[in-house]
Amino acid sequence: MNAPAELANFIASQPDSMLGYKDFTLGSFGFRRDEYFAHITWKTRDGRPMSHTMDVGNYLRALMRDVAWGFFYGWVNFDDVVGTVNHYQSVDLYAGSYNGTMKEAGIDLLENFPTAQIRATFEAMLDDWTNESFDPFAAPQETGSPYGRKKGNNTAKITRARELAKRCVGLKDDLRLRSDDTGAPVNRAFADVPQGQPELHPEPGFENEVHAFNLFGFLSRSQVTWNPSFTSVVKHSFMCPTTEEHILPIIHGNDRVEWFFQMTDEIHWDCGDKNTGRPMARVIMKAGDMAAMPAYCRHQGFSPKRSMLLVWENGSPSLVYEIQKGESPEIPVSF
Repeated sequence: MNAPAELANFIASQPDSMLGYKDFTLGSFGFRRDEYFAHITWKTRDGRPMSHTMDVGNYLRALMRDVAWGFFYGWVNFDDVVGTVNHYQSVDLYAGSYNGTMKEAGIDLLENFPTAQIRATFEAMLDDWTNESFDPFAAPQETGSPYGRKKGNNTAKITRARELAKRCVGLKDDLRLRSDDTGAPVNRAFADVPQGQPELHPEPGFENEVHAFNLFGFLSRSQVTWNPSFTSVVKHSFMCPTTEEHILPIIHGNDRVEWFFQMTDEIHWDCGDKNTGRPMARVIMKAGDMAAMPAYCRHQGFSPKRSMLLVWENGSPSLVYEIQKGESPEIPVSF
C-alpha cells in the first residue's frame, strides 16, 4: 500500500539570507545548520526548550547512512544524544532517550513518524545542507569540506543507489561486477588487489546455477565507506561486505545479532549498552578475526586504514519481534 502523498512533504523555511541554508521542522524537533554545526532543538515533556549541537560534517555523514540504509536494522545513533529507531513501517526520532543521564534528568524526547514522512524530511535536509565539494559517503581524505556557507549541491553523490544483489553478484540479470567501465576504478588503498576472476566450468544447463566471483576485487572498487552491499542472498541470509575507513559515522544499536568477519587490516570497536550507552567492551579485530554483536549492544568502529569487512545479517522481518517476545536469543551462541 502506498503512503499518503502528504507524508512525502516536509516543512522547511526559506533559505537563510546570509548562510543560504534552510531550517527544517519534524514534529517537535527543529534542525538548523550554520557554517560549522548542526543544531537540533526540542521541548521536554514539561515544556523546557532543549538543544544539541553536532559538527555538521559528522551530522551529514550520519544522516547519509540513515537515508541510504532506509533507517537500517534498529538504532542509528548519530552520536550519544540524537538518533532513530526503525520499526519498519514507522521510525522513532529521539533526543536523549537512549542516554542514561539525559533520560534520568527527564530532558529527553521521542516521537514516532511514518517512514515516508521522516524520509522526506531527512532527504531534503541532506540535499540542502550538502555543498558541491562534500561527499558524506566518502572517506575524509577523498572529499572536500562540509563547512562554510551554502555553495551548490552534490545531489548525484548523495543519491547513489545502494548495490543489492538478488542472488549473487555477477549472475545473469543480477548486480553487475564493478569495473572501470561502470565508473568504479580501483581505490587508492587497494592498488595491489588482484583483479582476475575465477574460472567457471559448469555443465551445460547449469550456467546460471554454478557461480563464483572475485570478492576482494569487487570490494577494491568500492567508491564509498561504511555502506554494506548485498553480494549474495539465500532466503533471509544476507552477505553484506563493505570497505571501511576512518570512523563509522553512526553508533549502531542492534535489534538482532550481527556477525563481522574482518577480511583485511583491522577495525577497533567500542561497544556499549544499547539503552543507556554504558561502555561494555573494546574489540580490536585484525584480518581473519570474527566477532558477533549481540542484540543488546551498540557499537562504533574505527578503521585506521581502508579495510574490508564482511557483515552477515539475518534479514528475517519477524526476527526483531521474536527477540522482543523472548522466542529468539539476543546472543549469537550459547556454550
